[in-house]
Amino acid sequence: MDIAEVNRRVIEQFRTGGDIDGMHRERLLLLTTTGRRTGRPYTTPMMFHPDGTRLLVIASNVGALAHPDWYLNLVANPEVTVEATGDTYQAHASTATGEERDRLWTELKSRYPFFADHEAKTSRTIPVVILERAN
Repeated sequence: MDIAEVNRRVIEQFRTGGDIDGMHRERLLLLTTTGRRTGRPYTTPMMFHPDGTRLLVIASNVGALAHPDWYLNLVANPEVTVEATGDTYQAHASTATGEERDRLWTELKSRYPFFADHEAKTSRTIPVVILERAN
């Protein structure tokens, strides 16, 4: 499976407003980060979970040993663009830590048990990323 091709198709389907093969539009966002080495924009489709006015995304990378590239990009430059629920806006990304991370991670694994499967596959702590709309 060519993940880059799948992502291109999902991004196109998302932006044209049509059905998205195998995904639920209401739980999907497009996150555009700035490449930490290239400075170019990179857009990645991913599931999100609402948390009040914030959106949460999880850098599980399906349990891989390394963090996903999009996460490494936003650590280097936390100013991102979010496309979700018919809205596009600038946001600030931060990684949840301490008790907040533990609380959010427990809730996310309860709602989406596949994250527990991802956690079991890796020795790294899976980041929970908080997206907050910029002022």
